[in-house]
Amino acid sequence: MRVTLLGTGDTTGTPTVGCDCDTCEAARERGIERSRFSVHVENDRTGESLLIDFSPDFRQQFLTHDVPLPDAGVVSHVHFDHLDGLGNVYRLVDDLPVYAASEVDPVTGESVADTVRSKYDYLDRVTVEDASPFDPVRMCGLDVTLVPVDHPPLVCYGLSVEDPETGAKLSLSGDTSYDVSGDSRAALADPDLLLADGIVPARFCEYHPMGGTDEGPDGTPYTFGTKHMTREGALAFADDLNAETTRLVHLAHYYPPEEAFAEPLAVDGETYDL
Repeated sequence: MRVTLLGTGDTTGTPTVGCDCDTCEAARERGIERSRFSVHVENDRTGESLLIDFSPDFRQQFLTHDVPLPDAGVVSHVHFDHLDGLGNVYRLVDDLPVYAASEVDPVTGESVADTVRSKYDYLDRVTVEDASPFDPVRMCGLDVTLVPVDHPPLVCYGLSVEDPETGAKLSLSGDTSYDVSGDSRAALADPDLLLADGIVPARFCEYHPMGGTDEGPDGTPYTFGTKHMTREGALAFADDLNAETTRLVHLAHYYPPEEAFAEPLAVDGETYDL
């Protein structure tokens, strides 16, 4: 399968609109973009493609990158930067199954699938399909598993995407703190490619109202506040999962310019053949 990183930024993206910080200016000078999160997975064997999360930057992502429109989609959670691009498929597709978790979120009183279903009820060419966490679903010839992670206060899911014929595996941490259960880590383990949420360097936790949590052995915070892993947390997570290749995604423009474009931080347009 070919994996294309359509969007590797956080909720504001980089460059951030109206921002003249050194990192945003450096991104503009280099022609680098980190738009809102989305991943395209193409199954070369079947000629089908899967879209993981529907970025608000959907239109520009598909105009910029040479990838086909999706044959199916998955929504990890209902935050706007992962969902609100779904409306862009209007008049672009004839039929699009969109998979989302079926378990009820105690905060919203409905599942992710129900939220997508109600919010986009006008998209008559989109069919929302319920998926149970930890139960693989065959999509575009690939086995896709929604894996519960920790992104309070809402339910959120990472994903495991496996090719049943070649054994190739893509894992996505989802938007998450470092506090991911053992069962979920097992489901995500041993990927050929891991896309891990690493929003800021750990030292930036001092600027978060809630500080940092989930400290590593040397006291380094692995979670920025409560919702996202730090860079150091994401790398520790990758080590724990035994990832062959790791790219950090969902990146904020708060990384200073001398670190913002260093390995293993991803940028839009990267492709990987698994």
